[in-house]
This record gives sequence, C-alpha cells and structure tokens, in this order.
Amino acid sequence: MSLNMPDKMDIRTHGYVLRRTNFGEADRILNLITPVGKISAIARGVRKEKSKLAGGIEMFSLIDVNIHNGRGELAVVTSAKMLKFYNNLVTDLDKMELAGMILKKVSLAAEHSDSPDFFEITDQTLAALQKGIAEDLVEAWFWFHLAKASGEEANLYYDADGKKLDEKEKYSWDAMEGALVKNPSGMISANEIKMMRLLVTADLAVASRVKNAEAMMSEILYVARSINKLRK
Repeated sequence: MSLNMPDKMDIRTHGYVLRRTNFGEADRILNLITPVGKISAIARGVRKEKSKLAGGIEMFSLIDVNIHNGRGELAVVTSAKMLKFYNNLVTDLDKMELAGMILKKVSLAAEHSDSPDFFEITDQTLAALQKGIAEDLVEAWFWFHLAKASGEEANLYYDADGKKLDEKEKYSWDAMEGALVKNPSGMISANEIKMMRLLVTADLAVASRVKNAEAMMSEILYVARSINKLRK
C-alpha cells in the first residue's frame, strides 16, 4: 500500500505498473506508481483466461485503477482500465530497456517518499519515449528530475570552490565533488550549463524542443547519471 493510504478505504487513481509478480495459482501482486505514491496491491484471478482485470494491468501503459484497502496486508485491485498503451516501448529493444530501467529506479526512489513527482516523472518519460524523443535526452531529464525529487539536486550555479559559474569559462564535472570544476580543456561550456538548467526546471516536452540538444548530451548525461545514488 502507499505510505499515504489510510488503513481502510477505496481509492480510484491513475497509475503505471512498476512490477508484476505471480502469486498463487492465478493472482498477481502489483507495484504501482500513482499520484499518491507507490501502492502494492493484489489482482485476484488476473491470470485466469476470462479475467476482466488482465487487459488493464499491462506494463508500459497508463491505467485507471480502483483499489480497496481492507483488513489484509495487501490492498486489492477491484477494477482496472487501460487508458494508454505505449506500444513503441515493446517493439524497440533500446526503448524497452530504458523504460524498464526508469520503472525500476522510480520504484526504488518511491519506497521512501510519497511525492507526486515520481508519478509525473514516469508519465513524462514514457510518453516521450513513445513519441520518439531522443533517448539520451529522455534519460538525462529523468536522472535530473529523479535526483531533484529525491533531494539530490545538482549544483548548476556554483563550481566546486563555491564560485559562481562563468559563461566564458569551460568546466568538467567532478563526480567525487558532485560539482563542476574549472578546466580549460573541459567539454562543458555555457551552452551545456544552460541546457542542464533547463532539463532540471522544465517539462520534458519543452526541453526536447531545444535545437542541437543531442550534440550536448554526452557530457550532460554523464553529469545526470553521476548525481544519482540509485543509478546502480
């Protein structure tokens, strides 16, 4: 169940399936990310041939779900309807691997917080992959926002010495310091810094409109990955 979900209540919410685990002869335990946090619930009889729930709990799909939280340890899925199915994520191996990684990391991060940001992050990244937005850009945006939602936001305004970043200088990212360091041979300049700040503050759809963004993604993705404790 969610950390925010009272002991006894019914809720209706949107969500994404983070994980499905077979249980018993015909049931499945679902981990869902929703606007109220991560919820664990059991879908009874869902593996039976005529189950009405089966089509509504597919991976890589946005679902409308009703959940009853009663006396048992697990909440119970009483109904589920698929709202969107991101078919491009299951026909493209690279997209599927990235989407799978996103769901796994969101699941880990949401163990400790009921922030609605985790649902929004999942929603934006999966939708962007479905639309064909560049995978490096999607991944970089994901890491920056996951870090922000987890309280690990990158310092993109001051260098490792505490000095304000200078748009005329070049920098490298020091993973140990978790900050930019001045480096005449560095690959991070004003353009990369502006792009990273945009990735941290803007919706993914907005960030994807920046021209020539893909040319900057190698260094930016390295920074985005390095600030996340959950990346391994």
